[in-house]
This record gives sequence, structure tokens and C-alpha cells, in this order.
Amino acid sequence: LHRLGHSVVFFDRAAQTVSSAGGVTLGYDKLLLATGSKPIALPVPGLMLPGVTAFRDLDDVERMLGAAAPGRRAVVIGGGLLGLEAAWGLKRRGMAVTVIHLMPTLMERQLDATAAGLLQRDLTLRGVDFVTNAQTEEIIGDGRAAGVRLADGREIPGDLVVMAIGTRPNIDLARAMALDINRGILVGDDMRTSDPLIHAVGECVEHNGRTFGLVAPLWEQAKTCAARLAGDWRAAYQPPPLYTSLKITGIDMFSAGAIAPADDADDLVTLSDAAAGVYRKLVLRGDALV
Repeated sequence: LHRLGHSVVFFDRAAQTVSSAGGVTLGYDKLLLATGSKPIALPVPGLMLPGVTAFRDLDDVERMLGAAAPGRRAVVIGGGLLGLEAAWGLKRRGMAVTVIHLMPTLMERQLDATAAGLLQRDLTLRGVDFVTNAQTEEIIGDGRAAGVRLADGREIPGDLVVMAIGTRPNIDLARAMALDINRGILVGDDMRTSDPLIHAVGECVEHNGRTFGLVAPLWEQAKTCAARLAGDWRAAYQPPPLYTSLKITGIDMFSAGAIAPADDADDLVTLSDAAAGVYRKLVLRGDALV
């Protein structure tokens, strides 16, 4: 049974029903929340101008495709995984692309400075421009986005401004239902919320203090939740080791685990050939690869 285009506006946990804006009321034995996440938007002037978009859903992609054309200019705010993939996609469609990143190096959560430098060099050679250590103060334009103004006064022109600075769990519905929340909807190893009849999975949840923004752990959450709903009381969610892989043809970038030693007791094994664009690093803690 599908009810597409119906936003849930009322719920009764005691009666175990949910009601939509379209006037549909459904009862449940078990309820699953999978409300996902929301893109983070910078609170700057010009945010609502036409030509400004997030990079989150299919509507965003359609806006980007509609704006992408050879000879036009794009500004991507955010030098993380999503921002770089957006920048490369727009570059491949013929746009002149500038990436603006708040931090000194790209993908600082996944890469050390050496690896980030090699990645930036490779993307620069492919025609993507970068401005790091840069804070966006304003999206400029008269009736339509025309670029961004930085805190140091520089203006970067752009017919399209893409904001890719991360996401936050969408917990609005869970908050209205008076479920336990923190950054996300709090769930246990069984993917149940504070209401034993309500489960939650995906980017909306928080498990053992962690929220999630990559797909691999979400599949595991779904498997655990499905098993529990099917009656397997032993199924328990254990987050898999997280890894990041950049989806840009010709650039093999993979990162997992600790990106730096925790202390002098950790051992470091590196292989570096900057001319060949090769950089490999292992962090060892005792007898374990971390």
C-alpha cells in the first residue's frame, strides 16, 4: 500500500495511528521512521536567490543540470566528499567551477594534509579552481545569484551556487512525537526508539552517540530492523568500519579509520611518491591496523 505525496501531520501513539495532510489515517502495529537528513545551509544573505541550490535530492540535481552549460560558471561551497563530486560533475558538463572551502585542506575529516594536497593538485590539473581558508559572507546577485562574497572581500563569480557543507538528521517528526532525541533519533542495537513500537533507520538516527551520512551503515541498519520486525529478537546492529571512496574517474582515493597517530606509541608506515601521485599511509596501534 502506497500513499505518495502525503505529509504526516498528526499521530496518536496511544491509538497507534498516523494521519496525513491529505486526510488519510492509518493504523500500525509497528512504525518505522526513515525521515533522513536535511542539508545544512549557511545563514548568509542571498541564500534564497534563484540559482542557489543544495546538493541533496533529485530536485537539486535537476536544478544543477538545468543550470549547467558550457561557458557558465559554478561556485561550490564545501570541499568535502559531496562538494568535490558535485564540482567534478559540473566541470564535466563544461562549467568553470570554483570550490570554496572553510578549512585549509580538502576532506579534512578523511585525509591528512599530504593526501589532501595531492587530491587538490589532481583536481586543479583537471580544471577545478579552489579557494581554501575561505569563509562565505554573502551570496551576491540582483534578482538571481551571481556569485559569492568572501569574508576577506573577494568576490567569486558564479551563475550557479551549490551548497554542499553537510547534513543534519531530520528529527522534526520524532520531536513532535515526543520520542527521545539528541542530534538524531536515539535508537538501540535493535533499531528501536524510546517507544518500543517505533523503529528508526537511516540518516535520521543516532546510535551510541554516532550519526550517519554514508550508505554502507544504513544498509546494515535496515537489515537489522527488518530482522527484528520479522521476529528475530537476536538481531543487533553493529556499525561496520566506515570508509570513504571518491567517485571521480581516474582518481583512486580511499580512506578508512584513523588518519593520524593518536600518540607516540602508534606506528606509521608511509609510501609517498608525489611525482607519481601516490600516497599510502597505515597507522598501526600495537598489532592492529587502525
